[in-house]
Amino acid sequence: MALKVGIVGMRGIGMAHADAHQSDELSELVAVCDVIKQRADEGAEKYGVKAYYTVADMLDGEPDLQIVDVCTGGMENGSWHYEPTMEAIGAGKHVLVEKPLSNDIEEAREMVAFATDEDVYLGCNLNHYFTEVAARAKQYVDEGDIGEQIYCLHKMGFSGGEPEGYKAPQAARVKGFPWFHAKAFLAHPFSCMRYFCGDITHVQAFCNRPGFRKRVEELLVSTLSIHVRFENDCVGYLISQRGDAAYGLGGWWSLELAGTKGTFCIENCIEKLTYWRAPSAPPRPEKLDTGKIEGPEIMDTGIADFGATFPRRIHAFLEDVTNGVPKEQLRGSGRDALATLEYTWAVIDSYENGGEIVRPNPIPILKGDPLTQND
Repeated sequence: MALKVGIVGMRGIGMAHADAHQSDELSELVAVCDVIKQRADEGAEKYGVKAYYTVADMLDGEPDLQIVDVCTGGMENGSWHYEPTMEAIGAGKHVLVEKPLSNDIEEAREMVAFATDEDVYLGCNLNHYFTEVAARAKQYVDEGDIGEQIYCLHKMGFSGGEPEGYKAPQAARVKGFPWFHAKAFLAHPFSCMRYFCGDITHVQAFCNRPGFRKRVEELLVSTLSIHVRFENDCVGYLISQRGDAAYGLGGWWSLELAGTKGTFCIENCIEKLTYWRAPSAPPRPEKLDTGKIEGPEIMDTGIADFGATFPRRIHAFLEDVTNGVPKEQLRGSGRDALATLEYTWAVIDSYENGGEIVRPNPIPILKGDPLTQND
């Protein structure tokens, strides 16, 4: 039976989520909510559901509601996530919330802890690894085709450059927030790196903003150069920038994971995966032999629309709730999203302390549920 869903926040992201819910057999969209009456009414008319203007009224008016999908934004794209999420969890509802989990680390920690206390599912829209290419890449990892992980390189952001007559953004969610890009965006690349390589234990960051931003006294720290170490001793590098320069090879999104048995690279998130098997013989630099790579194996999905990630990720959440998976096995969980924020705060700490190496705050330990665990 389809799960009854209500969406909070009916701007662009909310509409994208609504489209996904309406096309998914596991979901029954029954309500939309927005404090801006016009948005709620327009959403209700488009999707043929009831409009509400507060979360409390939606929870009261829809007692059979099972999932609340929080698509609000706010300062740094996350300041309006905490209140509706906590209201919904307090009412015993499962919650899927947009990234970042919050723009405040203490709020994010509370959200994860409260969901655990209330025994409800808390998921986050970490949609970048809910793709066919990511699934195949993870298969390479799980089946030993990567071997011991050596390095992970992730490049992700927006292509741009110095525009003529540049003016700093005036939007309230951006202006005056130096870490807007980091808080609003790093959830995606960090979640992908962690998905393939595991927890990050050390972070070192060197960040900047180009002259065209400095000249207009814009505070945004827009170029993020981040060096990390994973718990498995793999090292990694993440470069993310917000339209400061034109990206070259690999497009706006690429992730390369190299190991002792093979290497893969995902291009543009959902489009293409290439795998190279490691050479069977060691290189001989003295003979100008740099090593011959077998293959490659190429998976090209033919999908160019990044928006296709939304229904795939939302379906995974619906599937996990429908199947009643143990909370600690929820894909793209609140705990996973909290980890990306802990890394983001480590980036900020490192930059503000001259590039010091920072140990991220550890995420909550998984304890498991004795009612769902087998011996």
